[in-house]
Amino acid sequence: MRLLAPDEALPAGTLVLANDADLAQQSEALRDAPAVALAFPKFGDGRAFSQAVVLRGRWRYAGSIVATGEIIVDMLPLLRRCGFDAARLLPGQTAEAAERALGYFPLPQDPSHDRRPHA
Repeated sequence: MRLLAPDEALPAGTLVLANDADLAQQSEALRDAPAVALAFPKFGDGRAFSQAVVLRGRWRYAGSIVATGEIIVDMLPLLRRCGFDAARLLPGQTAEAAERALGYFPLPQDPSHDRRPHA
């Protein structure tokens, strides 16, 4: 998973979507977007997880999916499992802590879009 610094720009051409955006209404924009940024406006609001699963599973979106907003490093393994391939860290979070969190679960506990074997 690619880790973006808090002030790092999103990739050029990124489509930024709110976590309550109707993906079906964005189908044309999604087709042309090399990346999609999905927002977590607060820690307890996980609708962007569902958006990522729909994008990867139902829509077969092959571009980059970036998590933005209130991302804590403990969320990174689940973000990766749901189809995100990048996340913007919050101020004060370190890449070292993020990499450590990504290593917490070497084998996924459930099946997912990535078809990796699970425990």
